[in-house]
Amino acid sequence: MDGPGGALVARGHGPWQYRGMTKYLISFPSETMILTDEEFPIVTADSHAVIEEAKAAGVYVFGGGIDEGVEPMLVSADGSVSAEINPGSVINGGFTVLELPTREDAIEWARKLAIACRTPQELREFAYDPAS
Repeated sequence: MDGPGGALVARGHGPWQYRGMTKYLISFPSETMILTDEEFPIVTADSHAVIEEAKAAGVYVFGGGIDEGVEPMLVSADGSVSAEINPGSVINGGFTVLELPTREDAIEWARKLAIACRTPQELREFAYDPAS
């Protein structure tokens, strides 16, 4: 289906995609952020300013950094819990989720965060799920 006002449309091989606001993940792995002790408070203030701008614009969904001092856990499908995580799974660093009308807007916000953090940002798009 394709219609006005945010219709659902089929995408190639994937699930249905909502034509409207899309959620984007803007992130960086912690090892890419190399700052001096003097730079850290400046970068913190600058990055918080971008987050405040996103909140004021009504596009902010969630953000934060992974607490790397807390070990991850794996909760299996049978409910068991293990300290051994999935092979190759390494998640660290900072994350911001924004809801935006276009990929171009997402690139601009990623650019703002990259400048503020003095760190390259990765940009990913969440697939639309009508149940979420």
